[in-house]
Amino acid sequence: MYSQTKFTKNILASISVQVISLLVSFVIGVLIPKFINEYQYAYWQTYILYVGYVGVLHFGLLDGIVLRYSQYDFEQLDKARIRSQFKILLGTTSIIALVAAFVGSLITGGISRTTILFVAIGIVTKNLVTYNSYSFQITNRINKYAVLIITQRISYGLLAVLLLALHVNRFEYYCMAELSGDIICIILSRFFNKGMYFGKSLPPREAFREWRVNVSSGIILMFANWSAMLLGGFAKMIVQWHWDELTFGKISFSFSLSNLFLTFITAVSVVLFPQLKRTEQEKLPEIYKSIRNVLSPLLFVAMLAYYPGCLLIEKFLPKYSQSLIYLGLMLPIIIFTSKVSLLTNNYLKAFRKEKEMLRVNILSSLIAVVLFAVSTYIFDNLTALLICVVLSNLIKSVMSEQAVEKEIQMSFTKDYIIETAMTVMFIVYTNFLPRWTACAAYAMTLAVYLVYYRKNIMSISSLVPERLRNKK
Repeated sequence: MYSQTKFTKNILASISVQVISLLVSFVIGVLIPKFINEYQYAYWQTYILYVGYVGVLHFGLLDGIVLRYSQYDFEQLDKARIRSQFKILLGTTSIIALVAAFVGSLITGGISRTTILFVAIGIVTKNLVTYNSYSFQITNRINKYAVLIITQRISYGLLAVLLLALHVNRFEYYCMAELSGDIICIILSRFFNKGMYFGKSLPPREAFREWRVNVSSGIILMFANWSAMLLGGFAKMIVQWHWDELTFGKISFSFSLSNLFLTFITAVSVVLFPQLKRTEQEKLPEIYKSIRNVLSPLLFVAMLAYYPGCLLIEKFLPKYSQSLIYLGLMLPIIIFTSKVSLLTNNYLKAFRKEKEMLRVNILSSLIAVVLFAVSTYIFDNLTALLICVVLSNLIKSVMSEQAVEKEIQMSFTKDYIIETAMTVMFIVYTNFLPRWTACAAYAMTLAVYLVYYRKNIMSISSLVPERLRNKK
């Protein structure tokens, strides 16, 4: 059985990754807009937006591998079988990248052509990085995963700092720095992941039969995950299409700041799924309840950092002060995105409810598209669009959690209502009161909330290994 002590160690290792990622994200998200002009920042954010979706081009292969092999240790894997899938992945992404680069060169020019060429390179590098990180995660080698991702992020961060020190004001070089971090990560993986790349593989016919099995297993999960990501991404796309480049840059900056809050949630999510796959199903409901009881209060407390954070951003980046207003509207998405990423998605995967995940995410995405279109093309209102981003994430979170409730035989309806009320109050305080009055009002509301949930919050002790709880 997968030990709770090892689970704790893996979380600590993964958190170390996210600390580094947080520092790099700070450099990328805060320093770059400080030292390059607003148009170049908007072009760079356009690349970041679209390269973020090239991971869909493995067509579910990697998600299928995760679902089918998460219960195995590294030594137990059929390396020849896995290698055959790597070769197919490398071949298909390379072909797609070449086609994208060729077509992009024919039909576009200038900055758009340059952006497409960089995205084409990312089609290969991003999918190979995902293959490497998944192979470490599913075989529970979180320490090696940590080294891998830390190297990637530090490489990217150092190159970005070097470009800033040299006063480079062209977005193309920052795209190169981001892709270079991927390439360094891929090279390093060869040393940690021996036997997973080249060598004896399955015969072609059997390899493609294995590929079909993996894709059929993983494509539903992949679409579920990517439809969830599309909620924020599609909102940014609409801003880029409908409003000017500077508005898109400021909205992108707000999204970047909100993503900083999600860093540590990602750390825990990385190791939770293998833990759930190794845990007896009768224990899963109590684990879910314990994590949920801590997660929401923790995130509501984290939102308090918005107010002093605004003061720092205004001093350091006065040209992005408008972004702070946008951030005040959309920051509550961290509450709902975190629950989906950490809890409901992992539980639905553990119960092999990928179809239910897909149903929830497609339905919530359709609702989001309608809300976004109405707020943009009928009312032409950016504030309404950002509120709809929060609302669509709330809807998806509730629908997803209701799907989990059917499996674990628990209900959290009262908690939905309270969390929605907390979200509404944060948005109202932030947008209708002076900043420090809003801070005081939210702090008092938060204090009442924490007192009400004090017993639930104390349940975090159930997640700590008994050996540590009893240590004198």
